[in-house]
Amino acid sequence: MDTSPAPDRPRTSLFTDHYELTMFQAALESGAAHRRTVFEAFARGLPDGRRYGVVAGTGRLLEGIAGFRFGQSELDFLARTGVVNAETLDHLAGYRFSGDIWGYPEGEAYFPNSPVLIVESTFAEACILETYVLSVLNHDSAIASAASRMISAAGGRPCIEMGSRRTQEESAPAAARAAVIAGFAATSNLEAGRRYGLRTVGTAAHSFTLLHDSEREAFAAQLASLGPGTTLLVDTYDVETAVRTAVELAGDKLGAVRLDSGDLVAQAKWVRTLLDGLGNVHTKIVVTSDLDEFSVAALRSAPADAYGIGTSLVTGSGAPTAGMVYKLVSRTNEAGEFVPVAKTSRNKATVGGRKYALRRFDDGGTATQEVIGVGHPPAAGPKGRALLQQFMKDGELIPGWTGPAAVARARRRHADSLDELAAEVKRLQRGAPAIPTIYE
Repeated sequence: MDTSPAPDRPRTSLFTDHYELTMFQAALESGAAHRRTVFEAFARGLPDGRRYGVVAGTGRLLEGIAGFRFGQSELDFLARTGVVNAETLDHLAGYRFSGDIWGYPEGEAYFPNSPVLIVESTFAEACILETYVLSVLNHDSAIASAASRMISAAGGRPCIEMGSRRTQEESAPAAARAAVIAGFAATSNLEAGRRYGLRTVGTAAHSFTLLHDSEREAFAAQLASLGPGTTLLVDTYDVETAVRTAVELAGDKLGAVRLDSGDLVAQAKWVRTLLDGLGNVHTKIVVTSDLDEFSVAALRSAPADAYGIGTSLVTGSGAPTAGMVYKLVSRTNEAGEFVPVAKTSRNKATVGGRKYALRRFDDGGTATQEVIGVGHPPAAGPKGRALLQQFMKDGELIPGWTGPAAVARARRRHADSLDELAAEVKRLQRGAPAIPTIYE
């Protein structure tokens, strides 16, 4: 069997920590490497004051696990640096994940101790996925959780992801994907558009205006190339002069103007008045400039039509990681029976046993509890919704959870999931998790 990843799936096997492979080697030595195990990824809590989290990154993660192989260059590196011995290298050369994976669908809200991802396989196969699982889920879920708050603050006005230059080049398309899952309308990142089928948009930078001998020449060039529906950046020099010049050149078909500095609330109001007075009642106002959910909420009083959000979004708006962990919760004993295992150390204790999850609702359809069954599915009843879906079986991807279609699916799941929560969680006030997590 050809164990190389598909051409569009880069090898991900070294996106891991040194000790994952040394544990693999030691488990081979002890004979426990091939015991069946269950690992779970979950967050012990939410960032301070947050009411819910948003699952994102699963589709990327599944594609990465499908490409998790040790090719010759990876094996040569491990041999050259002495990370593992020759016997372990032989095992890694044939590595292919052959287990099962379940989890919360992307876009789903999660809460403390929600079993966001469940991996069942041999210890050898599941152990070395730990760092990769957590790096993807922690990053993407943090971005999606921040993006969801921004979408709520925007009150139906579109948000555009514009954070590529404020993060690492590979995390930029991942952040764009997570933001769109949470409700963002588009991204400026072209690689995200190519990989995930996202809508991409863009305007122009101040440098484009400064390149030309006058603002009028810059606007005329942009309009001639991109048409009157483009968005003109109007705060390089004097905003009023720029708006008047833009309208003179493009007429009432001008698509939008962008404001990127100053008192954005006051500026948006008087620019709207100016545009309307010039007959451009359909020209929109796009606002950028280090926005976060709180400044977006403040702009609700202004006639802004769309928000471009960058730095705060791609850094999780104060919570750059979701704080998820990946823990062994069950393994087989010598008789081949699964037994629960758990860490019991102070402040970091875990609950042993395979988990099952559902969400319960009141008569009005509002979520009331996150219910975790240990070793068995909890009783759903007429007002419960099972949360776990299977993503991989015997190492094979189950269709529908990866690729561009999965992003659209996750976006719908997020909208539906948020509609199930009490309305007050969409506000920005600090508080406890929207619903309690209970064990049955």
